[in-house]
Amino acid sequence: MEEDTKPILVPVGGDESNYGIMNIQFNPEDYKCKRPFHVEPTNIVSVNDDMQRVTDEASAMNKRIHYYSRLTSPADRALIAPDHVLPAPDEIYVYSPLGTAFKVDSCTDGYGKNSSLVTIFMIWNTMMGTSILSIPWGIKQAGFTSGIILILLMGILTLYCCYRVVKSRQMIPLTDTSNWEFPDVCKYYFGSFGQWTSLLFSMVSLVGAMVVYWVLMSNFLFNTGKFIYNFVHDINVTDIVPGTNGSNKVICPSAASDHPPQNRTVMFSSGNRTGFELFEEWWDKSKTVPFYLIAVLLPLLNLKSPSFFAKFNVLGTVSVVYLVFLVTIKAAHLGMHLEFNWFTENEFFVPEFRILFPQLTGVLTLAFFIHNCVITLLQNNRNQENNVRDLSIAYFLVGLTYLYVGVIIFASFPSPPLSKECIEQNFLDNFPSDDIMSFVARIFLLFQMMTVYPLLGYLARVQLLRQFFGSAYPSLFHVLILNLAIVGAGVAMARFYPNIGGIIRYSGATCGLAFVFVYPSLIYMISLHRAGQLTWPALIIHISIILLGLANLIAQFLL
Repeated sequence: MEEDTKPILVPVGGDESNYGIMNIQFNPEDYKCKRPFHVEPTNIVSVNDDMQRVTDEASAMNKRIHYYSRLTSPADRALIAPDHVLPAPDEIYVYSPLGTAFKVDSCTDGYGKNSSLVTIFMIWNTMMGTSILSIPWGIKQAGFTSGIILILLMGILTLYCCYRVVKSRQMIPLTDTSNWEFPDVCKYYFGSFGQWTSLLFSMVSLVGAMVVYWVLMSNFLFNTGKFIYNFVHDINVTDIVPGTNGSNKVICPSAASDHPPQNRTVMFSSGNRTGFELFEEWWDKSKTVPFYLIAVLLPLLNLKSPSFFAKFNVLGTVSVVYLVFLVTIKAAHLGMHLEFNWFTENEFFVPEFRILFPQLTGVLTLAFFIHNCVITLLQNNRNQENNVRDLSIAYFLVGLTYLYVGVIIFASFPSPPLSKECIEQNFLDNFPSDDIMSFVARIFLLFQMMTVYPLLGYLARVQLLRQFFGSAYPSLFHVLILNLAIVGAGVAMARFYPNIGGIIRYSGATCGLAFVFVYPSLIYMISLHRAGQLTWPALIIHISIILLGLANLIAQFLL
């Protein structure tokens, strides 16, 4: 009689705790997690298998189990699927356009194993990208006081829009949206237009991030090679740019010319002058080094599966922590150099409010961008009722990190003798190539970016080629053509426009227009209108958000 009370369909095999869906961990008591599911290739991609993640049979079984689950209460175990109908184990990674990859370790029904602390850290780590290097420059462009205010306001605004993204699925009635991503929501409301525009703006964010990476990798490789060559050959070199004296030297590359600093140096001590000049000829930041990267990165982009590189995502955290440490140490040695001039500019300081402030808002749009993958990150949270709280805390920590790095670098920049206008778009360029701490930071960032770059390329390939050819790897020729176009864009920018602040603000304002400002607000207004709950205040507020996003994009091309 006791056996008659057991469910008919139960997982078979050994210890239940050793089984999971697609290598996703679960609580054995959460039987709902054991049903198969099919994840559409939107922002979640498998890095181990370029084919369809589950077979058509498994996908059909998924639909049947979803249907059956509606016929009984969640506590009823009678319709639990056995393990032999589940998809094969696989690894799923969530990618941010800023270059971080995270493995999903829970089922997608909201019964994740991650605590709130882990979820907050994952969101913080995902948002922390290359934008942090341009925050001090952005504060300089906006003015010290207005820069701080803009970081706070943009953080609040992007948090609210991200909240609207998280809630967007719940406002769709009579439809199972448990496995949906935000592009799926866009497709639901706007049809094929929403699907293709979300693909377009997603590609803008990805390619923009890859271009920024190429420019920065060229910069870091150049300075690293220069440091190693000078150290090996016992050459003491001084850059022909204004700078401070002492052991904590700060330089002003933009004062030498209107272009980013090149190899121009003066040799002071022993070494083969002919060899040194030959090295400088073949080791040039914009003319040669960007091309050297092709030999390393292009073959990696053509790999079918870049799963090996996803193992190094922890380097992103290490790099950010080290940058915070570097900023703290440098500020302790340099001291604070501030003078408040509210509207007038003098030789060494910039006004507190400047008309160039949209350049900072463009950078911040990408700096706070996580909207296209936030749903997946929060699905992994053990306590779904804490999603809004955890998201808010993560945004607060991200804004705090940006404020700390930006304010400390701006305030400690030695003015006089140097002007605040000397703060570079990549603040590491304000430290000479022979600075030990900056050398270590460049090494960390170079290796991290070289491991993340193939992951970004893979995601771009998955999103684009699957839409047009139905496969992420239709042939080596298709993949090679796409990768040559992406690499060519990076090389061209590193050669002719190596300004990461400009690239970040253009790409951030462009992709942010859709994913941050327009789609979340439009979807919210449409859902309220369909429910008969749209009010004039809500309409005015969300139209204003859309207009702000549009003005942010237009301003990037006017200033």
